[in-house]
Amino acid sequence: MLEGEVRDRLEELIEEKADELGLEILELAIRPDHVHLFITGDPTFAPNKIMQQVKGYSSRHLRDEFDFGLPSLWTRSYFDSSAGDISSEVIKEYIDAQAGEESCNGTSQPRCGSNSTR
Repeated sequence: MLEGEVRDRLEELIEEKADELGLEILELAIRPDHVHLFITGDPTFAPNKIMQQVKGYSSRHLRDEFDFGLPSLWTRSYFDSSAGDISSEVIKEYIDAQAGEESCNGTSQPRCGSNSTR
């Protein structure tokens, strides 16, 4: 479901919401059936509120723009964790490994399956 134009638009929406919330996207990997989002931001902003904002915003726009025939796009579930002593590079490598890809950073490969580069 999250492929082609839908994937591209989802990436734009996530980036818009992250900018609005003052978050920095360190890695974004959109797969056909799920999303990996590695961010940094104000530590006083609760992770559940971040996900509520990102999911609500993207679902509302995607359902308006594409005919999914669904009352909602996302489930309420998500996984969050702090990086702690793990480096950002290790987390990025993990996300890339989930799709069997090499690291997207520093290469000519588009950012983890999207049309934009960073």
